[in-house]
Amino acid sequence: MHNAITDVEGIRVGHYTDCEGITGCTVVLCEGGAVGGVDVRGSAPGTRETDLMRPVNLVQEVHAVLLTGGSAYGLDAASGVMRWLEERGVGFDVGVGVVPIVPAAVLFDLTIGDPKARPDAEAGYQACQSATDGPLAEGSVGAGTGATVGKLLGPKFATKSGLGTASVKIGKGLVVGAIVAVNAFGDVVDPDTGNVLAGTRKPVVGGFVNTAKRMQGDLGQTILGLANTTLAVVATNAYLTKEAANKVAQMAHDGLARSIRPVHTMFDGDTVFALATGKPPKKGSGADPSVVGAAAAEVLAQAVVRAAQQAESLGGIPAACDLKV
Repeated sequence: MHNAITDVEGIRVGHYTDCEGITGCTVVLCEGGAVGGVDVRGSAPGTRETDLMRPVNLVQEVHAVLLTGGSAYGLDAASGVMRWLEERGVGFDVGVGVVPIVPAAVLFDLTIGDPKARPDAEAGYQACQSATDGPLAEGSVGAGTGATVGKLLGPKFATKSGLGTASVKIGKGLVVGAIVAVNAFGDVVDPDTGNVLAGTRKPVVGGFVNTAKRMQGDLGQTILGLANTTLAVVATNAYLTKEAANKVAQMAHDGLARSIRPVHTMFDGDTVFALATGKPPKKGSGADPSVVGAAAAEVLAQAVVRAAQQAESLGGIPAACDLKV
């Protein structure tokens, strides 16, 4: 176990990181096909192909999920992922070829680094080329390269965040993992104590503003909100139906609520994807989605904390590890 989403059989992950432009993307590959679900809770989402993951729609499996910076421009990176998969014959069989199913979601990182630097099709292709089923780089990499948290006072007083991952083994050989790029309007908090780990920085005296509490005071009327968004993928080696995968994605959002405060605001496009790589059992209906969903929420909360703890300062925005709090 690497304490990563790659502990789930059938999952590989690759990053593309642009440290100069301060943006990037992360691809979660499931080339053997995975039943997918999605749940969008934020009010400023940027997504592609998420409707295909709804239970009533035709396609049952996806072949990759892309998390990317660059705001809506970053959706172009999904084309590179599709090209990489098509070259390997991976995709939905349409008789005359294959169409890879690659849902994607974006976060807003244009206010850090070069606003003209955005992941494109080549970036998505390179992310696939670097994919591994082993230990993963965390922090200011991939889709987390330009991620920041704590925007109550605007980007000037934000804290650098990034990308994190975690996993857990439950039951008899059942593994649940998560990967998340944390670019939240709110603060990252310790799920157990509620203490702010990374968030809006106090302008003069140092330390962190408690965003959730300050929003209830005078600052709540002068919020400097910009597009933000936390993007996550949770995965399991269990078999889940499409309906169950959507339920797991829904439950996994509880992990964001435990570790980010506030979350799902009008300034966030929070999106969680769920992937199940297991094959249908000969008997029974597969894993209980309530069990998988509860574990997914737990590991997603852990991954959010790691995203803040492993981040490095970039673009003049300090990471928590460089602050004396």
